[in-house]
Amino acid sequence: MSIRKHTSATFLYASVLSIMAGAACNGAAAQQTLKAVKDRGELICGVSHGLPGFAAPDSSGAWSGIDVDYCRAVAAAVFHDPEKVRFTPLGVEERFDTLKSGKIDVLAHNSTWTMSRETDFGLTFVGVNYYDGQGFLVHRSPEIASALELDGAKSASRKGQPRSTISKITSRATI
Repeated sequence: MSIRKHTSATFLYASVLSIMAGAACNGAAAQQTLKAVKDRGELICGVSHGLPGFAAPDSSGAWSGIDVDYCRAVAAAVFHDPEKVRFTPLGVEERFDTLKSGKIDVLAHNSTWTMSRETDFGLTFVGVNYYDGQGFLVHRSPEIASALELDGAKSASRKGQPRSTISKITSRATI
């Protein structure tokens, strides 16, 4: 085996272990998860219901997207076969509970990494694969030049998502 292939295989295997360790609280649980995956013969990967570019099935049911590719890479690292993965579509409200319950082995889902999610859910995020941002959309009138001028304004945020940035910017914002 070439050094490059050996390094790639080592990196993938280390990634698998760190991912599964991230889903568990200790090393013993991570080993149990890896053993269960190997014994089952497939990886069960939680993905979004259908977010094009991240995880979405086509008309024939074939999944594609960056989160799907990530799951296939983990399956390839464990089984040397990227097709040994079953995708479980999950909504934002159920994704963390499903991971904690052991119904899925890995969660590859659009999920903002926050300290409270690590502490509240007892999970460890193992890496970032996508950065995004947040913006504000306001009516043209009144003229607003800065988010700091939104103090006391009402804002909306999707249930199951981290609290809006506006609540961090303003002290009296209503979410």
